[in-house]
Amino acid sequence: MAGKSGTIAAVLAGAAIGAALGILFAPDEGTKTRKKIKEGYGAKRDELKDKLSELTDQVKNRFSTSKEDLESGFDRLVASVEEKKDDIIDTLERKLEELKSSAAKAQTAGNNSSNSNNGTANK
Repeated sequence: MAGKSGTIAAVLAGAAIGAALGILFAPDEGTKTRKKIKEGYGAKRDELKDKLSELTDQVKNRFSTSKEDLESGFDRLVASVEEKKDDIIDTLERKLEELKSSAAKAQTAGNNSSNSNNGTANK
């Protein structure tokens, strides 16, 4: 029986301690609890808004930087192509003049050869 009374005493002591702790840590009134929840929600909402705004700014900055880099690279590419285009046109014009000159010389040489053959045939 002594064992039973010790167990009952332990259960009663545990219940008393549990009740005391429950009273100490009991939630506030419903209105106070709702107010705390609302304030906590508001703070988290504001924190989330700030983080989202910060993330949005970071994405915009990276996009803007990437866009500027892309535009700058495109401008350099266009300038390089323009330079090359002018060089190619100049080279082609020189080659065309050389071909015209060679063709004119060949025609003159052909005419001279033809004239000298005609001159011998006539004699």
